[in-house]
Amino acid sequence: MSDHLVKASSDDIGLRRESVVDSTGLPMWLARLHRSIPAESTVHIKIEGELPLSSDHLIEGAGFSGTGSEYIRQRTLPDFVGPGMKMLICGLNPSIAAADAGVGFVTKTNRFWPAALAAGIVSSDRDPSRALTDDRIGFTDLVKRATPRADEITSAEFRAGVSRLEHLVKWLEPRAIVMVGLSGWRGGRDRQAKAGWQTETLAGQPIYIMPNTSGINTHITLDGLTNHFRAAAQPAPM
Repeated sequence: MSDHLVKASSDDIGLRRESVVDSTGLPMWLARLHRSIPAESTVHIKIEGELPLSSDHLIEGAGFSGTGSEYIRQRTLPDFVGPGMKMLICGLNPSIAAADAGVGFVTKTNRFWPAALAAGIVSSDRDPSRALTDDRIGFTDLVKRATPRADEITSAEFRAGVSRLEHLVKWLEPRAIVMVGLSGWRGGRDRQAKAGWQTETLAGQPIYIMPNTSGINTHITLDGLTNHFRAAAQPAPM
């Protein structure tokens, strides 16, 4: 683990920040930066020192796009990830409502948070920052592009998302990856995937796939989703 000098500035909103951050703290530093800047604002980001993964993957995961040191704050969610995660939750992609609220699975009809609370996975409702710090549960998405519906995402986007996720997992080594929604893994890696623990791993870490928690997925109840979280919280079968 090494320290990095991180600088960010945005003339759009008169922002200037400079901090020394250890490598595993970079995603949350960038997540806080993302939350403090309006969507579509231009921001200059410079990180000094050798990074633990490519700057493209790190910046994309934080919800910015661009090249060099000039980026655009996207209308999306940043990763809420760090060291020592018991579980890394991976959504398909943010909804527009989630992107604007800064919280994944935020709508009243989405059963993610009620199921996760009932299963004891998280201790606070709709608070990814506390989920990470208090419960060691991290959050990311296969695709960062926010859409009204997940079925607007292409297989090519899901495949690229699996590649970014693999680099993230290799770096931070969460105990397990929980994919929320079968379509992402089917589109990005295994078309025959079924719910439950997978026979393959991602960067050496076990993968659990559960149904989409969206309210439009009427094929599964809240109790069923809760049971999936409970199963994912148990050690993966060898």
